[in-house]
Amino acid sequence: MNDRLPFHNLYRHGFARVAVAAPRCRVADPLFNAAETATLLLDAAREGAVLVAFPELGLPAYTCDDLFHQRALLDACEQGLAAVVAASAQCAAVAIVGLPLRVDHLLFNCAAVVHRGRVLGVVPKTYLPNYGEFYEARQFNPADNARSDEIVLLGRRVPFGADLLFEAGNLPNLRFHVEICEDVWVPIPPSSYAALAGATVLVNLSASNITVGKSWYRHQLVKSQSARCIAAYLYSSAGLGESTTDLAWDGQQLAYENGELLAESERFSDESHFITADVDLERLSRERMRQNSFGASAQRHKDRLAFRHVGFELDLPAGRALPLARVVERFPYVPADRTRRDERCSEVYNIQVQALLQRLAATGIDKLVIGVSGGLDSTHALLVCAKAMDRLGLPRSHIVGITMPGFATSSRTLDQALRLMQAIGCESRQIDIRPSCEQMLKDLGHPYSRGEPQYDLTFENVQAGERTSHLFRLANFHGGIVVGTGDLSELALGWCTYGVGDHMSHYNVNASVPKTLIKHLVRWVADTGQVGGGGSQVLRDILATEISPELVPQDAKTAALQSSESAVGPYELQDFHLYYTLRFGFAPSKVAFLAHTAWHDAEAGPWPEDAQAGRNAYALADIKRHLRNFLFRFFKTSQFKRSCVPNAPKVGSGGSLSPRGDWRAPSDSEAAVWLNELESVPDA
Repeated sequence: MNDRLPFHNLYRHGFARVAVAAPRCRVADPLFNAAETATLLLDAAREGAVLVAFPELGLPAYTCDDLFHQRALLDACEQGLAAVVAASAQCAAVAIVGLPLRVDHLLFNCAAVVHRGRVLGVVPKTYLPNYGEFYEARQFNPADNARSDEIVLLGRRVPFGADLLFEAGNLPNLRFHVEICEDVWVPIPPSSYAALAGATVLVNLSASNITVGKSWYRHQLVKSQSARCIAAYLYSSAGLGESTTDLAWDGQQLAYENGELLAESERFSDESHFITADVDLERLSRERMRQNSFGASAQRHKDRLAFRHVGFELDLPAGRALPLARVVERFPYVPADRTRRDERCSEVYNIQVQALLQRLAATGIDKLVIGVSGGLDSTHALLVCAKAMDRLGLPRSHIVGITMPGFATSSRTLDQALRLMQAIGCESRQIDIRPSCEQMLKDLGHPYSRGEPQYDLTFENVQAGERTSHLFRLANFHGGIVVGTGDLSELALGWCTYGVGDHMSHYNVNASVPKTLIKHLVRWVADTGQVGGGGSQVLRDILATEISPELVPQDAKTAALQSSESAVGPYELQDFHLYYTLRFGFAPSKVAFLAHTAWHDAEAGPWPEDAQAGRNAYALADIKRHLRNFLFRFFKTSQFKRSCVPNAPKVGSGGSLSPRGDWRAPSDSEAAVWLNELESVPDA
């Protein structure tokens, strides 16, 4: 990364701001169109963009038809290009503009790549549509007909061909390829090979007249190509000013990154306009590295990857803060949009249920044993168990729910556990574990057995172990399996008791579901009335309960409750850190940058629309402090617990921590490299 740039500058963290523009045009007036193009180029550069794409044949306008064979127009196009080149000397951004060019007595539909007062290269269109309303083969030749791989343009010799990749020497991973309109509509677009050859940003200069439904299809086309190529894809189309003799134009501009929409322009605008998008180049590179089939595909098609590389140096916007403009969701596991969130909850819930059903079918067992604390995780696991019994056509009494109050169990959580089991309709049992814990503490010679208020780790784990021991013996007694309730967040932070503790079960339905998502899953079940009116109310009561292991009695002086988040940090923030560490392997400084973008201002950006999202904000110093805690616990102290977790279904693309799945790591590694890298993050 560019460590010499300020921390709050997006270019330091592997991003690049790009733009897609739609200038107002006049048909067959290249000098006017060049002036409009230059104005948008300079405006986009002032906003920090380093790459600006314009429409196909934007200098003359796409709808010139047979005017393209007029020398006066072709000469004027080169004059217009010269004007754009001159304007580019005033800014740091690369411009990609469309124009017709004469090469070896042939006419080509081209994209000229312009930077800092010179043309870096020219790319001709590969596929010419000659069907429906399109007659491009009447005026132009395809790229395959080119005989020269260099041309003289504006007095300089420049590379020419569809085999060019443009690479910024001082911005790692910015390597872009250009194709033109129809090129992306064919079964194997040129950009597919370019991506395999290393291009991370794919640029398409289109004219693309508008018809009913075409906007939606463009989205699908660009989205799928960016996803298949693990690349950013920039798509321009012509707008105001193109001839409407037989066609209409909407000026739609799109920017996608690996299947995700980053930006989209207003359509049918009455003025020149552009969009910007902050592309995560490092993310694209890491995704390609992670998905080893991408490299295998490149090897398989290596004979088609003989691209020429054109290098250039960017003047990056340095010496100032340049905050990230893209939306970074505060809850990466939980979509802010209600419709998407409800769809996510339904899918997660059904994945868990189906996985549990398969485990029951494989074992031939039809009874489940589960500890019910009255807290969040066991509540959701019990809901999954209930739905599994419904799917099997078995009574919910085949679920044996046990609540086991200990030395610090509150009347609130005990009441909630009992009410929940009653609402679910499972077999409900209550076992006071204090006598057996007192016996063990006495056997150990623990000071508590002599009346001393010593609430240490042993005191806590004796209770956790007693609960687990009871669950397993009850499972033996009832002929069932123990359903685990611990979640992904707790596994990441090591917030569980190893072995004979909440770490262990016969099958864990929650192990790849983070705490923030479990909150919304429980809320979704309550809102959809799946457990009846009384059941929905107890679910809401549970959601309003502070998260606590309830292993240490409340402080007699302060009445302070043992709080999980006071020990491991706020789950909403630690889940954010987990997602970007586990899913993408980002360095701590980038995780902190993203967290600050998402969390520094409670008034900015989207929030989930229900009451379970407390609208908190975190300063950079707080993010750094909690991230340090996360890194130490995740990399240094907790892996031994994850190395032997029970079976559990992977639920989301955010990953699981099973050693048989997404995460295999040594149990005795150090955390120093992550902690040291974190120190590059300032406190403000």
